[in-house]
Amino acid sequence: MAERILIADDDAVQRRLVENMVQRCGYEAIVVESGEDAVTRLIDPDAPAIDALLLDLVMPGLDGMGVLERIRDAGLTIPVIVQTAHGGIDNVVSAMRAGAHDFVVKPVSAERLQVSLRNALNTSALKGELQRIRHAREGKLTFADIVTRSAAMENVLRSARKAATSSIPVLIEGESGVGKEVIARAIHGSGERSSKPFVAVNCGAIPDNLVESILFGHEKGAFTGATERHAGKFVEASGGTLFLDEVGELPLSAQVKLLRALQEGSVEAVGGRRPVKVDVRIISATNRQLLDLVKAGHFREDLFYRLHVLPLTVPPLRARREDIPHLLRHFLARFCAEENRPITSISGEAMSVLTQLDWPGNIRQLENAVYRAVVMSEGDQLGLADFPQATSSASIQSHAAAPLIVEPVYHASAPTMVPDAAPLLAAAGSLSMLSSDHEVRPLDELESEIIRFAISHYRGQMSEVARRLKIGRSTLYRKLDEASEKSAASADET
Repeated sequence: MAERILIADDDAVQRRLVENMVQRCGYEAIVVESGEDAVTRLIDPDAPAIDALLLDLVMPGLDGMGVLERIRDAGLTIPVIVQTAHGGIDNVVSAMRAGAHDFVVKPVSAERLQVSLRNALNTSALKGELQRIRHAREGKLTFADIVTRSAAMENVLRSARKAATSSIPVLIEGESGVGKEVIARAIHGSGERSSKPFVAVNCGAIPDNLVESILFGHEKGAFTGATERHAGKFVEASGGTLFLDEVGELPLSAQVKLLRALQEGSVEAVGGRRPVKVDVRIISATNRQLLDLVKAGHFREDLFYRLHVLPLTVPPLRARREDIPHLLRHFLARFCAEENRPITSISGEAMSVLTQLDWPGNIRQLENAVYRAVVMSEGDQLGLADFPQATSSASIQSHAAAPLIVEPVYHASAPTMVPDAAPLLAAAGSLSMLSSDHEVRPLDELESEIIRFAISHYRGQMSEVARRLKIGRSTLYRKLDEASEKSAASADET
């Protein structure tokens, strides 16, 4: 499924022109006529997610600057590209300081708009990955951090959002690698317990003789090797959430004690003399059918019904193939940044095959495949040969597909990572040095456009712009005044 671009413009002709260009760039276009409609659409929790906003600065009622302020107050991180009729420097600087990602001057060309949208989406993908990693480490992951455009996943997340508002026990079912723990963390991070601990336990990785000790704790000297007291995971998670991953692997002896802990709201450590009260929200997960284990006598029926209060079944990746391009973009942005690799795209042939693969390991397998491809690739584009899973699937026939462009022309998200004027030279590469009649454009036009790119790139920090361009601040302001005067003169002539 293509990225959704919201277009906010009060001019009906301009809306149609931009909508047509956005669609030709391969994106889904959604249009609104005012700033109020744009804000309403962005904050609607039941509406499909928007990936980027094309915003006209001058509109009746709530103008572009007002929309940017509302977006900032709502805590939205959506990339915004502002449109301005005359490219006034003051308006551009103000918009950048208010949080806009880029600007375009009306009438914008399809090539310039495509570059701007690509930059915005890739920067947003990288920021999203970094935010997702940070939130996961801090225990603050929310549903906004989950990458999906699948209708099947939206149904799951809708139920999970409702579950987050209470302490109802949740059982998350699904194949290995579909993201069960991510959903568990999002439930915890979106509820009242988000400031409390999130403790994850892989029940399948604990030796049978240590399950009770790890879950419920033990006293010093309770058994051989117990040289000190251990509180246990239930006590560690008190006030927060205890996530029991692969709960179907618990031995029957531990299931009895787990059931009692859930019923009584207290745990008794191995070797302990009295139970300890705990306030724990239980979220469990399994990649097996617990009901089949109950019928086979391997899982207690009473415990099953205690955990199976609100079941959520996460569909496998092969059932939501529309998520694959979005996941590829996010993983690729992250690994290119981590490994400092200049990967610019995934070929259309590779995209065609990757979206058709079944991915038995689901999202985890896709993530590892992208990681391997980024590290092992020797070129600036990932092709079919970089994915062994794709080349081994002889039954899949590739068809015509658009390549996935993954790297911005310039690194707007991390200007300090590139020394001196390198980002501006990269930005200049996206400027057309030829006019419409294929003649070389005047030097002052190119200079003015590069300065605007620099102001956009460094978010209106004029000292940094001057330093990177290797000119004095007075020279920079003089050139800006000259550009403004020329723009005003051109407007008067027309």
